[in-house]
Amino acid sequence: MKTTQPILECVPNFSEGRDEKIIQAIADEVRSTSFVELLHIDTSPAANRTVLTFAGEPQAITEAAFKAIDKAAQLIDMSVQEGVHPRIGATDVCPLVPLYNMTMEDAVYYSRQLGDRVGKELNIPVYLYEYSASAAHRKSLPQIRKGQYEGLEAKMKDERWQPDFGPKSFHKKTGATVIGARDVLVAFNIALQTKEINIAHEIAKQMRESGYVKMTNGVKEKVPGQLKRLRAIGWYMQDYELAQVSFNLLDYRVTSPWQVWQLCQQLAFNYGVSLVGSEVIGLIPEGCLLEAGAGKYQGEIASVTKDQLIAAAIQALGLAQLKPFHPEEKVLETVLHKHQLLR
Repeated sequence: MKTTQPILECVPNFSEGRDEKIIQAIADEVRSTSFVELLHIDTSPAANRTVLTFAGEPQAITEAAFKAIDKAAQLIDMSVQEGVHPRIGATDVCPLVPLYNMTMEDAVYYSRQLGDRVGKELNIPVYLYEYSASAAHRKSLPQIRKGQYEGLEAKMKDERWQPDFGPKSFHKKTGATVIGARDVLVAFNIALQTKEINIAHEIAKQMRESGYVKMTNGVKEKVPGQLKRLRAIGWYMQDYELAQVSFNLLDYRVTSPWQVWQLCQQLAFNYGVSLVGSEVIGLIPEGCLLEAGAGKYQGEIASVTKDQLIAAAIQALGLAQLKPFHPEEKVLETVLHKHQLLR
């Protein structure tokens, strides 16, 4: 599958996962934009969050993103919003991902263009992050989100946390929006056979790259996590009535879903807990599934087809245990091909 056209992906996260009319109204803004294909919609009532994935011509993508952010600002009131997922705004985060025939510098350009427009025309405070970040201390999303919406008003009074674009004062209804260029990210959640959120917390802190801080003889000691380029938090997911460890794989080539699943399984065993299954929020690169499928076959893949590897991966990662997993709807390359963005 190849293309000679630049393809930019956008994966905005909106702080609404329960009202289908609002979700579809935001999605319709994307659908109505020429040269843009809406690839996937992922909603979670418990997280009260919706993730859209769309791709297409770069300038058209920024137009679709702007329209979606505008609609979310009209329909979502952050002063009454709640959910288990960390968030600071109606459009919480809006990443731009260069997929084909684009550089990261290109994506940074479009992200700054979008951020400037959102700030000026919609009067929403905008923070730039990842490759677009204006300062090292605000490069990562967790750094910007720390304190969440409830702590944002006080945070914005700190000179170090003034927005990059838009008003410098707190916007009660919309909160703030984080925009930036980043690499492909895999959002991968694993459900545990327990309702004990403390177990999910313990597993998350041992796995994530940032690790955790412990006290030794009254002295704080930083303990690094076991997997690089991995973020993780634990929470209780009402959708499944189970505790989950929620992972962001910042570079799946460094730390893959298969590695995450295996280590999570080992650590859960130490707490007398098994893994129920997993879910991917949004889309997942094909290579992640091929690796997991090969792991299931333990290297005996000489005569195994791609479809067999993907089927093995779905089983090995428990991807169909929590909700249906259809490769034609969830595998990035397959979906791009279906929408004729790749040929």
